[in-house]
Amino acid sequence: MRFLVLQHIPIEHPGVFRDFMREDGIAWDAVELDEGEAIPPLGGYDAVISMGGPMDVFEEDEYPWLADEKAAIREAVRKREMPFLGVCLGHQMLADALGGRVERMAGAEVGVLTVELTEAGRADPLLAGLDSPVTCLQWHGCAVTALPEGGVALASSPVCAIQSFRVGRRAWGIQYHVEQTPTTVDEWGAVPAYAASLENTLGPGSLAPFAAETARNMPGFNRDARVLYENFVGVVRGRG
Repeated sequence: MRFLVLQHIPIEHPGVFRDFMREDGIAWDAVELDEGEAIPPLGGYDAVISMGGPMDVFEEDEYPWLADEKAAIREAVRKREMPFLGVCLGHQMLADALGGRVERMAGAEVGVLTVELTEAGRADPLLAGLDSPVTCLQWHGCAVTALPEGGVALASSPVCAIQSFRVGRRAWGIQYHVEQTPTTVDEWGAVPAYAASLENTLGPGSLAPFAAETARNMPGFNRDARVLYENFVGVVRGRG
């Protein structure tokens, strides 16, 4: 199998999923959209994964390649019915590309927090095996506020009603992060936009405590990431 990974900043890569894919012998190609790399033809891939980034879906004037990615998402999901997984910005891109709505939140959602699975989420093939509530890492200032046609909400939090959704049988968006590794928080904390949202939400000097809390929860994060990964690969292989 070969996966196509759409990246919007080099440090927002598949994270721990890289280890899982290597163990399974799954090849993957990263396209660094923010560096001008073009999206290749989708026919050579078994699935598409779209990662996070500091830009917003409605900033096409500043980041024209966002329009190209949305077109590729529409082709992958609507035309080809390929398995698709969007994380954070990728989750928002899936919604926006297919006619949903993404808006800036009143305040960013940042920290080690929890989300609750909906009834549909507890029965969903991607989220099967996860406990609810799910303890997760959050770091975002926009949210999906309206689902695209055919979308089903799978998880929510008090300040973000659509933390995960599915479109059709094989395309998912997840707002919260599942891919984090021991270096993630420090790396993301060096991005000015992320540092600002962190300090505005958790206060000055909050990076080190946030990193420590993330480290304490890393075994659970990685366990849940493994569940999601295996469920997604099962869908790609035709079991879901």
